[in-house]
Amino acid sequence: MFQNFFWMDFWNHGIFWMVIIGLIVWLIVRGSNRSYTNHNMHREKENPLDIIKLRYAKGEITKEEYETMKKDIQS
Repeated sequence: MFQNFFWMDFWNHGIFWMVIIGLIVWLIVRGSNRSYTNHNMHREKENPLDIIKLRYAKGEITKEEYETMKKDIQS
C-alpha cells in the first residue's frame, strides 16, 4: 500500500519538475530569438555605405575595394 503512494508522489513531483524545466527552456529559447530578431532589424536599417565602412573598419576589404564600392554606391 505504501508503495503506491511512493509512486504517485514520485510521478507528481516528476511531472512538476518537467513542467518547470520546460518553462525555463522555453523562456531561454524565446529570449534568444528576440535578441536575434532585434539584431537583424538593426542591420536592415543600415544603408550600404555604412555597411562598407564597417567592413573596411573590420579589415574585411582593402582601401581600394572600399573606394571602388563607395564610388559605385554614390553614382
